[in-house]
Parts: sequence; structure tokens; C-alpha cells
Amino acid sequence: MTRATVLYSEKSYADDSVEQRIYGPDVRVIFPPEPTTSLADLSDADCAAAEGLMILRFKVNAADLKRFPRLRAICRMGVGYDNLDRAAAADRQIMVLNVPDYGTTEVADHAMALVLSLRRGLLLHHEAQRASPPAVWRYVDDPLVRRSSVQTFGIVGMGRIATAVALRAKAFGFRVVFYDPYLPNGVELGLGIERAATLEALLEQTDTLSVHAPLTRDTRGMLGLRQLSLLPKGAVVVNTARGPIIDIDALAILLKSGHLAGVGLDVVPVEPPVEPVPELLLAYRAREAWTLGRLIITPHSAFYTPQAWDDIRSKSAETMRAALLGPRPQNVISPESD
Repeated sequence: MTRATVLYSEKSYADDSVEQRIYGPDVRVIFPPEPTTSLADLSDADCAAAEGLMILRFKVNAADLKRFPRLRAICRMGVGYDNLDRAAAADRQIMVLNVPDYGTTEVADHAMALVLSLRRGLLLHHEAQRASPPAVWRYVDDPLVRRSSVQTFGIVGMGRIATAVALRAKAFGFRVVFYDPYLPNGVELGLGIERAATLEALLEQTDTLSVHAPLTRDTRGMLGLRQLSLLPKGAVVVNTARGPIIDIDALAILLKSGHLAGVGLDVVPVEPPVEPVPELLLAYRAREAWTLGRLIITPHSAFYTPQAWDDIRSKSAETMRAALLGPRPQNVISPESD
């Protein structure tokens, strides 16, 4: 006998075999019959029946929730939940859930790949050797290229992904320091790294910065021109978290001036980019000289491997089943979590 109904706002997989295996006969699963671009594309009947709502790309606001009279849980099929109006959900006593553990290793690997591609000069050589005529057959002497062991690797935020990055950076010989005011004392001792008391103290000593904070009221815009200017000249900035945490125009100013030696982004403030497209992205696409070998942008793809994509599917279903049928909810995000 069906005990709950779960509505998927997008159909991202070819069949429902995994969902049927995890939910079993206890849960009725509804997939939209046609491709969807927002919650508005879902039928009123399906919304009215849903007790669980699965969200991947779409935003959910208070007006959207009015279409779901029976809704008890929303699961963001990913780590970030800034696209969900948690206060509105709390007013309706709707649980908000996420899946924090599906792509941890992939994002950590991606962050380190961006760092190493820049710091080992791979992009500089890539551009130089495919030029016409190609550069001379020799190393590139540039401030971007530095030995790992003489650098401080600064991390903003120290959650699951950041912890994985810290361990990778240590293995490459970096001195690792992090800033996260929400963690208890002693986390640094367990990881064998160091901790900065303030964001400013972290930035002033950081040669290579990797951002791993969630997007909240406190972190939105936390790395602007003033903060990024505290980084030593020749620093590198990498962001695989959320685009609005960093002022992308400040990155353009500091990269163009030479204060930053390199920038690697998997996220930008508006995705996909729309007009007005930020100067940094325009310059990257136009292959302006100050970006060549110093800037790499990937399309919010750090999470992806086929294995991670499968994990999103199964872990999301497991999380929703636990919320609706028990024995107890998992990965619940409180309205006050930002």
C-alpha cells in the first residue's frame, strides 16, 4: 500500500529503476511527463499530490509552496540549498533536506586540479606551446609557478569538501591554514593543519586560496576587493563553492593588475551567465592577454563523474524515504543554518 507520494521536478534519468528499488511499494513516484524549466511546468494535480518534492536546479519560493498543500519535505539533490526559501518552508512545517556527501571527492579533486594547473604553469605552457609560432622549448619563469612547500594554502570554510582538500594540499607539501568561525576548537589538531582567527589573518598569509563555504547571508560577497587585496602579490584564488561569495569584478581588477597571478573558477555569480556578462568572463572568452594561462573557468562541473551522478540519485531517494517513512529524517537543514 502506498504510504507517500514523491514528485521529481525534473526527469534526469532514463528510467525509475533506482527509485523503485529504494522506495519500493511504499512510495508513489511521479516524474514530469515533459521536460521542465521551472516548477511552473509541473501540473497542479501532481503538485497537489506531492508529500515530497525533489529539487535539482530549480528555485523554490513562498509562492511556489502554495501549490503543494500536502508537502512535508523538500530534498535538494545536491549540497547547496541557497535556492530554497527555508523560512517559507519552516512556516509551513516543511522539512528541507540536502545530500551533502555525493561529490565530496570529485569537488576536492577539481579544486586541487585548478590549483596545480595554475601553480605548475600547465596553462601557461599550454598557451605558449600552441601559439604561432610556438614559444621556445623551455620552462616559463613566472610568479605563477611556485614550489608547493614554500606556499601557504588558505581555505575558507572547513566542511566535508574542505577537509578533503586540506588533506590533499598537505600531501602536496603545502602549509595549510583555514578560517571557519563555526567550528569548535581543536578541529585543526585532528587534521594536523593550522587555523586563522579571522578572515583577514587568513588572507594576509595565503599564497593559494581555495573557497569552500556555503552561500549564506554572511558569506555572500565576503571576498570583495578589500579582502582579496590582502592576499600577497602573486597569489592564486580558486572557487569551487558558490559564485556570489567572491566579487568577480574584484577578481578581474586584481588579475589584470598583476596582484593575482592566477584564478580558477568552477562557479560564477549567475549561472549560466547572462547579460551583463562579467568582465572576467568576457575577457576569458575573448582570450585577452592578461587571462591567458592565468584564468580557467569550468561550468559548475566540479561535482561530476558518472559515479557522483549515480550517487545523487540514490542518496537523494534514501534521504527522502527516511524523511517521509522513517526511522528518522537525515540531512535536515534548519531555517537558521545561515
